[in-house]
Amino acid sequence: MSGFTIVVFFIIFFVVVTLFKTVRIVPQKIAIIVERLGKYNKTLDAGLHILTPFIDKVAYKHSLKELAVDVPPQMCITKDNISVEVDGILYMQVVDPKKASYGIGNFQFASTQLAQTTMRSVIGKLDLDKTFEERETINVQIVDAVDKASDPWGVKVTRYEVKNITPPQSIKDAMEKQMRAEREKRALIAESEGDRQAKINRAEGERASTIAQSEGEKQKRINEAEGRAEEIRKVAIATAEGIREIAGAINEDGGKDAVNLRIAEQYIGEFGNLAKANNTMIIPSNLADVAGFVKAASAVIKEVPKL
Repeated sequence: MSGFTIVVFFIIFFVVVTLFKTVRIVPQKIAIIVERLGKYNKTLDAGLHILTPFIDKVAYKHSLKELAVDVPPQMCITKDNISVEVDGILYMQVVDPKKASYGIGNFQFASTQLAQTTMRSVIGKLDLDKTFEERETINVQIVDAVDKASDPWGVKVTRYEVKNITPPQSIKDAMEKQMRAEREKRALIAESEGDRQAKINRAEGERASTIAQSEGEKQKRINEAEGRAEEIRKVAIATAEGIREIAGAINEDGGKDAVNLRIAEQYIGEFGNLAKANNTMIIPSNLADVAGFVKAASAVIKEVPKL
């Protein structure tokens, strides 16, 4: 190979390397930090950019998308001295690539460590039962602490989510027994409440039935009393009508004779009944008393005023 060919090859290689170092295409949501002679020069956004060869250098490259950083599990001590293992996920986003490059060496590691220390502090202020109930409060406190600390790093912490809170096995067993006892307690309370309500319902039903029965009995007695009163009234009216009819018949011609005859017949009929009912017959010592009895009854009838 001749010297000229070598020179041409070297020139072509130099041009390719120069173009490679000069032309930069930055994708969307990517930021590139350019240093010139070791000093910060500019930040390249998405698009085509031309750098000064051998002078400008790409120092840092950052993604502007929201990042999900896993926070490793760690042991925390609750307020009631129970050890629990807690892990979570930290969501953050680079908002200032320059600060993210020069503000700290590794902002993801630093944010994770800060989230862990804040987690230990927050958990230490809560009882074990509260750690399961106050997850939202824990998340908010961690976000506030890490976001405030990461502001000089050009990083915005958007949210934090607690994934797992794992107590020791002995505590799990105790909590399981407690929950089982609580469920049994609620079942017994529900059963007793149902039995109590059933007794109340039965008592109210019996009370309503008794009241209805007494009302019916009362109405029945009222109806019977009214019926008896009406019966007595009608019997009295009928009796009065009969007496008036009898009185009228007596005052007519031959009425008194008919009464005397009727009285004599009844008197003699009663003696006949006595003869049938007994072996011994009682006869008045003076048969003339029959005529006297009839005469006395007739005198009474004469005294009845005319109607």
